[in-house]
Amino acid sequence: MVTTGLVAIDATILATAVPTIVKDLGGFTSFPWLFSVYLLTQAVAVPIYSKLADTVGRKPIVLIGVGLFLLGSVLSGFAWSMPTLILFRAIQGLGAGAVQPMAITIAGDIYTVEERAKAQGYIASVWALSSVVGPTLGGVFSQYVTWRWIFFVNVPLCLAAGWLLVRHLHERIERRRHAIDWTGGALLTVASTLLILGLLEGGNAWAWDAPQSIAAFGVGVLALVGFLLVERRAAEPVLPLWVMSRRLLGTTALIAVGVGVVLIGLTSYIPSYLEALLHVSPLTSGLTLAMLTIGWPIAASQAGRLYLRFGFRATVLLGSVVVVGGTAALALTAGQPSVVVVGLTCFVVGLGLGLVAAPSLIAAQSSVGWGERAVVTGANMFARSMGSAVGVAVLGALVNGLMHGADAGADPVRFRGAVTAGFVGVAAVAVVTTIAALAMPRNRADVPVRGGEESAAAA
Repeated sequence: MVTTGLVAIDATILATAVPTIVKDLGGFTSFPWLFSVYLLTQAVAVPIYSKLADTVGRKPIVLIGVGLFLLGSVLSGFAWSMPTLILFRAIQGLGAGAVQPMAITIAGDIYTVEERAKAQGYIASVWALSSVVGPTLGGVFSQYVTWRWIFFVNVPLCLAAGWLLVRHLHERIERRRHAIDWTGGALLTVASTLLILGLLEGGNAWAWDAPQSIAAFGVGVLALVGFLLVERRAAEPVLPLWVMSRRLLGTTALIAVGVGVVLIGLTSYIPSYLEALLHVSPLTSGLTLAMLTIGWPIAASQAGRLYLRFGFRATVLLGSVVVVGGTAALALTAGQPSVVVVGLTCFVVGLGLGLVAAPSLIAAQSSVGWGERAVVTGANMFARSMGSAVGVAVLGALVNGLMHGADAGADPVRFRGAVTAGFVGVAAVAVVTTIAALAMPRNRADVPVRGGEESAAAA
């Protein structure tokens, strides 16, 4: 729970401070990179960490992640420019790439499917607490102290998480030699980095048809094709292609992409939207955004009862429909900014995401045994992280393109139109997520549950 808190607080504490950071360091057009580079390094690291975790155990991997997250946080607190802050956020992302999926995998190891319904409530309580603490601290630090403390606050949490893991997490792992797919990992990193770079900087730093764009997309696609070819022949692929070939795993991965886009689309732009158009304080915008992450754990804490009674598909489908309703309402009302309306729509979206994210992931975890659980969890988290990274890149390109280089405060009318277009895009992604939920196996009988006693014994 403490380890999960690292990622949970970071998910909400930064967004409220972005306007203050931009004012201090400059670089409004570059601020999407604060989210994107973190999500990118997190995404590309997840498959490698997950494969290693199925080899050497979860404990050493999650400790490495906590250490990197601590290092990135300290360096980010001392950043002296927007480029250095972006670089240090990348280190944070490398740490989060181990922390988040390993925490979820460990919970999957320790508890059976039925027990996870109760454990999910405890994990949800972490997100509930973080949803209030994160935006509040972000607003208070940026408004009354300094935004640098949004990173320094991670130091005691990292130290506490590391101590608890060393002292209390004990694993019995059968040691054997494995062939790590470093080539596949390198190709995946190159492909993801270049494609995200092209999306973020195209139409901003250079034209879409400029040589830089052509090179980024061209080499990125070639690296992606090379990655797929390598994975087909690798003895132990870093991201096995069978993960996408199984109906349940494929649909839940697509759902995870949608969750990532919706989440980052709202958390990265709502604070700037409110502060630029309504001139509210960072604390107010943070608390408004907190409604999203308050609704999420409330629904997640009850999701276990729903999927145990009605099945995973019905629960995820219900949540997807709620997300569509919330994002559509936000897009329709974006032309008339209101703190109350934004807060209510965020709460509704949070309720929907709480019924989508955890049940879809638990469905995927429950279909495999211990030896595949970290890879399956990592693939799902990779999909969500890539959804977030691509989402913030596409939305950033859209908003920057419609703004034509103007500052949000200098041209609020154009900014309102740009953000409204972004919210419409988020709503469209929510519709696609609902379609993916419809494609999940129809009954619980279609979701094989393996490894209940085996999981507890292995942990």
